[in-house]
Amino acid sequence: MKVKLYLDEDVYAQLAHALRQRGFDAVHAQELDQKGLTDLDQLRTAVRQKRCIFSFNVKDFVLLHNMFAEDNREHWGIIVSKQRSFGDSLNKLLRLLTQNTQESMMNRIYFL
Repeated sequence: MKVKLYLDEDVYAQLAHALRQRGFDAVHAQELDQKGLTDLDQLRTAVRQKRCIFSFNVKDFVLLHNMFAEDNREHWGIIVSKQRSFGDSLNKLLRLLTQNTQESMMNRIYFL
C-alpha cells in the first residue's frame, strides 16, 4: 500500500497538493485546521489517521520518535529534513515514497 502523508505546519502547504497530483494521499496540517498544535499533537493526529508525518523540525521529531520507541508506541513513520526548497522537498519525498510502502515506514524515521 502507498504511503499516506501528513505534512506538518512548517512544511509548504502546496506540497500536499503537488503530491496528490502525483497520486499520493497527502494532507497538510493547515487543511485539517491543525495549525498551532504541539509537535506531539501533530504526531498523534498522524497516528490516528494512519499517516506518516513529514516535518522540517528535525530535532523535535527525532526526540518524539525516540520517545515512542521507548514507550513501545507505534507510529506510521516520520520523515524529517532540514529546510529545503519546494522543488527539492518534492523530488526527495517522491524518491522516498516510491521506494517504500505504508508498512515499511512504520515506526521508522527517515532523513531526506
